[in-house]
Amino acid sequence: MSETPAPAPNAAQIDYWNAAAGPIWVRHQEQLDRQIAPLGREAMRVLAPLAGERILDIGCGCGQSTLEIAALVGSSGAVVGADISAPMLEVASHRPLPQGAARPDFRRIDAQTGDLGGAAFDAAFSRFGVMFFSDPAAAFRNIRTALKSGGRLGFVCWRPWRDNPWMRGPMEAAQPFLPPQPPMDPLAPGPFAFADEGRVRSILEASGFGSIAIEPFDMRIGGSTVEETLNLSFRVGPLGAALRERPDLTEVVSGAVREVLKAHETPAGVLMPAAVWIVQARNPG
Repeated sequence: MSETPAPAPNAAQIDYWNAAAGPIWVRHQEQLDRQIAPLGREAMRVLAPLAGERILDIGCGCGQSTLEIAALVGSSGAVVGADISAPMLEVASHRPLPQGAARPDFRRIDAQTGDLGGAAFDAAFSRFGVMFFSDPAAAFRNIRTALKSGGRLGFVCWRPWRDNPWMRGPMEAAQPFLPPQPPMDPLAPGPFAFADEGRVRSILEASGFGSIAIEPFDMRIGGSTVEETLNLSFRVGPLGAALRERPDLTEVVSGAVREVLKAHETPAGVLMPAAVWIVQARNPG
């Protein structure tokens, strides 16, 4: 009798980022980039890519961060953008190249299990792309293997849910109208899997990284109109997930969510508080 093969690591995330989330992020790529790009740039500033360096962008998505790194390393450098989402990589591969930038090599590869190359990179970067591994320690061991001795790691990830009103506010406004939601598993792959500073540190230590520094960073993010922000909140994050299960409740919750967003309206659009960790580490070799 033949045995049913075990599912591949990250199979659920691969399916999610290709069938469900990937097309949504493609559709709202410009708005999402505008929202999270400033947070990614803080991690990029700390990583400090240099001209001529070879850098890996983990979970590169639609490629904005990869292209920004490509401009920093210049034509004498090289950038590899790695992601599991075919729809997002398709967008990334067709984005215009900044003047003087290295042409990125976009690869559909799982950074937890894929061959990233041995000691191939001076640095690895990620903008919210490292919280979705089924085995984070194994993933970071694989990433460390791809770094040269002394190679740098820099990434940005979300701090706890309670500290992120940009996502928490719309969900809390909608909750009275939604069926009871299952409690969030703090260890499951997802946006807040790295919310605990101690867990992030222990994962990196178990993966062999050293010189670990984890610093909080706060900023108001958004920059879209109330209606654009409302539309996006119905499609991404926990509220988006809840409404994919009950799309009939979208109109029911819209009034309450809109009022929360209006309270954060500014001349520059809706701007809401976001809280992240800026993480640095090195491969000791």
